[in-house]
Amino acid sequence: MAVLVTGGAGYIGSAVVDDLVKKGEEVVVIDNLVYGHRANVPESVPFYKGDIGDAALLNQILGDRDVKSCMHFSAFAYVGESVENPQKYFNNNLVQTISLLDSLQQHGVDDFIFSSSCATYGEPEYLPIDEDHPQKPTNPYGWSKFMVEKVLESYAQAYGLRFVALRYFNAAGATERLGELHDPETHLIPLVLMAALGKRDSISIYGDDYATPDGTAIRDYIHISDISQAHILALEFLRNGGDSQFINLGNGAGYSVREVIEVARKVTGREIKTITVQRRVGDPSRLIARADKARSLLKWEPEFPELEKIIKTAWDWIVTK
Repeated sequence: MAVLVTGGAGYIGSAVVDDLVKKGEEVVVIDNLVYGHRANVPESVPFYKGDIGDAALLNQILGDRDVKSCMHFSAFAYVGESVENPQKYFNNNLVQTISLLDSLQQHGVDDFIFSSSCATYGEPEYLPIDEDHPQKPTNPYGWSKFMVEKVLESYAQAYGLRFVALRYFNAAGATERLGELHDPETHLIPLVLMAALGKRDSISIYGDDYATPDGTAIRDYIHISDISQAHILALEFLRNGGDSQFINLGNGAGYSVREVIEVARKVTGREIKTITVQRRVGDPSRLIARADKARSLLKWEPEFPELEKIIKTAWDWIVTK
């Protein structure tokens, strides 16, 4: 009884694969390696290189392997790029996901864990954001995730799909083996740490005129190990007969860009130069999660709720690269 992990060579997907293997689960990975890294996937795990929208490949995988559930991480996630090239995002994140769902349905795979995003909420109307908050995405990336959520609801009603869509906030941190290795890298914490290492001259602060205490955008950071555990708990929830759900993942604490930089200076003991530039299109000012539902339904409790610990794990990993 295998778990198919799409995007299992990526930053979050590979962390989940490691944890599934540790739990004794049979795991199968598909990844096109556009952003993932083959070395992230243990050699013991069956790996297929290709697109989730390749129906012939999916039929081969599902025919060869006893897949009973799927965790879906295959998505493009650059907000700015999604504004510049929405076709790329709607095709990959939405159209190919529909093709994946169709293949799964044809093979009787009904349990589905979806890597969704707080980007479906858009600019918050109140904080912290709970699952009932209105969803008004401000960029095509967020819209692509939102539309997949609507597809999941429709497939659940029509075909018996059972899903948990985890809307997580800003993934960060590292395990002993895995950390952020994007190309290009756009996430704040690895960029700040690269500046601390001297691999960048400075870190850009995108806008200092937000309606926040220090003028910079505020985000809720969550460690990839905590995200991984939530996915595993969500799968157990479905296996135990739980109903389809939309669930936030976050620590409920927001940190501004400047606060993240200050904590990174403390953790690394190094100077980090900054420059202020214009805001990025589509970036909300504040995103802070209310994750009570994850705690009550999934019995989830973050192991790394403090920003300093999150950054410390990322620093310990990046200095070895």
